[in-house]
Amino acid sequence: SPIERFAPGFRNRVLARSVLPPAELERRNVNLVGGDINGGAQDIRQLFLRPTLRLYSTPEKNLYICSSSTPPGGGVHGMCGHHAARAALDNWSA
Repeated sequence: SPIERFAPGFRNRVLARSVLPPAELERRNVNLVGGDINGGAQDIRQLFLRPTLRLYSTPEKNLYICSSSTPPGGGVHGMCGHHAARAALDNWSA
């Protein structure tokens, strides 16, 4: 696999793998319309019509969100979680 070139031994660390067709993704999570893991259509207006400027925190203390609906979006896997963790750590250390 291509990742083995950059992370030798990665294949041996994978414990399980699951592949689901789009219809099954939508059946399991109605927010994945048509199986779209990126949270649906991306529209420039969504950048400005958001209810908050706190992209990862919520009004509930110590509750953070990280999903394909948070920046930078579902196409950049892992970064949503990274940014949410960073926001939590920044808030914790403040």
